[in-house]
Amino acid sequence: MAAFLTASLSVLTSDGGPFASGPEWGSPVGAPCLLGPPPACGRFSVPAGEGPNQHVSNVSVQLEMRSLWEEFNSLGTEMIVTKAGRRMFPTFQVKLSGLDPLADYVLLMDFVPLDDRRYRYAFHSSSWLVAGRADPAAPGRVHFHPDSPAKGGQWMRQIVSFDKLKLTNNLLDNNGHIILNSMHRYQPRFHVVYVDPRRDSERFAHENFKSFTFAETQFMAVTAYQNHRITQLKIASNPFAKGFRDWLPGRHCVKGQLPTTLLREAAQLHNSPLVPLVGARGFQDSSAPRDPLPTELGPPLYKPLSYHSVYVRAKPRVAPYPLPASLHSFNIYGASPPALNYGQQ
Repeated sequence: MAAFLTASLSVLTSDGGPFASGPEWGSPVGAPCLLGPPPACGRFSVPAGEGPNQHVSNVSVQLEMRSLWEEFNSLGTEMIVTKAGRRMFPTFQVKLSGLDPLADYVLLMDFVPLDDRRYRYAFHSSSWLVAGRADPAAPGRVHFHPDSPAKGGQWMRQIVSFDKLKLTNNLLDNNGHIILNSMHRYQPRFHVVYVDPRRDSERFAHENFKSFTFAETQFMAVTAYQNHRITQLKIASNPFAKGFRDWLPGRHCVKGQLPTTLLREAAQLHNSPLVPLVGARGFQDSSAPRDPLPTELGPPLYKPLSYHSVYVRAKPRVAPYPLPASLHSFNIYGASPPALNYGQQ
C-alpha cells in the first residue's frame, strides 16, 4: 500500500499538471487581478491518464457551504497563513457519492498556485494588483484526511471535513502543515484515491484516483486580512468569532460602550431579587432599603500600635531623635498639621 500511495502522489505532483505556469497566466505588473475562476480551472475535473478505474469513475463530489464560498469568492477570498499554522475558514467540506461501499479509499488535499505572480493590495481602489514575479515555490505537501484509508460506505455516510488542515508560511515547518507563500493565489484540490489491492498497483497509479477542483474555493494567502469586507464577513459567519460580532463597524457601537451581551448579563445580575450574603444562612432582598454610606470620616476607632505590643520582650527606650512636643497631640484627621519650628525642640 505504501508503494501504491507513493506512485499515486508522484502522479499528482508531477510537473506536467494542469496548473503549470504558462503564458496564459501572465499579466503585466500593476494590472488589476480578480480572484474569479481562470479559464483553465475546469480542465482539471477529469484526471489525466488512459482512463479512471471503475472504482473511481462514477465518484461525484458536492461542495458543502457552497453559497458561503461563493459569497467570499465574490469579494476575493483571503486565508491567513502563520508560522504556527492557521485553519481555513470556510472549512473545506464535501459530500461524496458513487464510491464502492466495500473498497478502501484515501482522501487527500493539496494546493497549487494559480499563476506565477505575486500580488499586493491597493487600499485606495480596494483591489489586488500584480506586484511582480512569484517567490520560489514552497515545498509541495499533501494533507491526508485523518480517517484515511476507510471504506467507501463510511465516506458516503457523512460529510467529509478537512477541519484539521492548517496553512503556514514557515518553510522549515515540521508539523505537516501546508506551506504557502503569502500574497500568492492558490487553488485547493481534492483527490479520491482508490487503494488497489493488487501487488503491481503502482502500474495503475495514474488511473486509480480522481481529482476535483472548485473555482469558488480559490484564495489569496495573506498574513493579515487586507480587505475589510472579508474581515467583516468572516466575523459574521465564523461560529468561533462570537466575541467580535458586537464590535462590527456596521453595528454603530458608541465608543467606550460595552457589548450588548455583557450589558445584558450585567443587567441580570443587577436586577436579581435575591443576593446571597457571605456567612449568612439565607438571602437578603436587594430591593430593600439599605443604610447610606457615611460621607465623612469620624475619629479613629482603633488604638495605634507600637513595637512594644508586637514584640513580647521588647524593652522601652528613649528615641534617639525625640519628636517636637507639638506633634504628640497631632490628630491625623484634623484639618491641617500645626506649624513646626525646627529651630526649637
